[in-house]
Amino acid sequence: MTPYATDDIRSTLATAEPARAVDPSTPIKPAQWIEFFAHEPTETTPLGGRTWVARAANAVIAYSLAKKGDVLSRRGQPDEYTVLLYSESAPVAVTAGSEEAQVSEEALIVVPPGDSDIRVEADGVVIRLFSAVADDLRESALNAAAYAEPDLRAAPLVPWPDPVGGFRLRVYRLADTPIAEGRFGRIFRTTNLMVNFLAEEPEPRNPRKLSPHHHDDFEQISLAVKGRFVHHIRYPWGPDSTRWRPDENREIATPSICIIPPPTVHTTQGVGPHQQLIDIFSPPREDFSEAGWVLNADDYPAR
Repeated sequence: MTPYATDDIRSTLATAEPARAVDPSTPIKPAQWIEFFAHEPTETTPLGGRTWVARAANAVIAYSLAKKGDVLSRRGQPDEYTVLLYSESAPVAVTAGSEEAQVSEEALIVVPPGDSDIRVEADGVVIRLFSAVADDLRESALNAAAYAEPDLRAAPLVPWPDPVGGFRLRVYRLADTPIAEGRFGRIFRTTNLMVNFLAEEPEPRNPRKLSPHHHDDFEQISLAVKGRFVHHIRYPWGPDSTRWRPDENREIATPSICIIPPPTVHTTQGVGPHQQLIDIFSPPREDFSEAGWVLNADDYPAR
């Protein structure tokens, strides 16, 4: 039975079986609520740009309030990563090997493994999204201690097939793929991540039309870039009553992430006059892929 209302496009998703069986006594991780500006920055550039790094089971987010002239570099990056540009992001020039791209609009940029530089062209936000493969990123996360013990309920990251034509710098401009009826958000996939740029909402979400649901074996990272949100999370009961947790219904400031562990029931409610959320999954979701909603599926084959 679908958990979504019939007028929610996700009600058409095929019900997927969990990728693997999990003992019901396996502990459920607590959700994580990370307001970036409530923490000291992970690093500061000579020009005064500040970056906060946080992680999930399989992904790492680097949120930067960058200054014009900052260069955000990776050397020997073991796998590809992405740069998320929304309407308030700084324009950037990205160099990877012999390739370069200048991007000053909403886009998803995929950067190949190896050496790369992101040159910031004006003050603003730069968001980078990595897998958790690189040791330095994983270990520098402000919430690294939360994963001192791995989440045994979260499916491990197994890379999807290499992109068609090999790894290279790719730019997907959101203007080329506007929000469309019959498709959920704007979803892009790489070998290790899935990103859904949800529509900007010009008013609060109708409290009578929320969408509580759960994921059997993968985390969801909800990245709030504009507005105000309340995340509602309900923890299922397992055999051990000493591990039961009360429901959480908390407002979180922007910019922030809420890391929603499996198999909690959850839904997110925009409560401000204008808001935008970006959802992130690692590894990529099979149900969204099978629904035909992935906009760069021709470049990134499904497994």
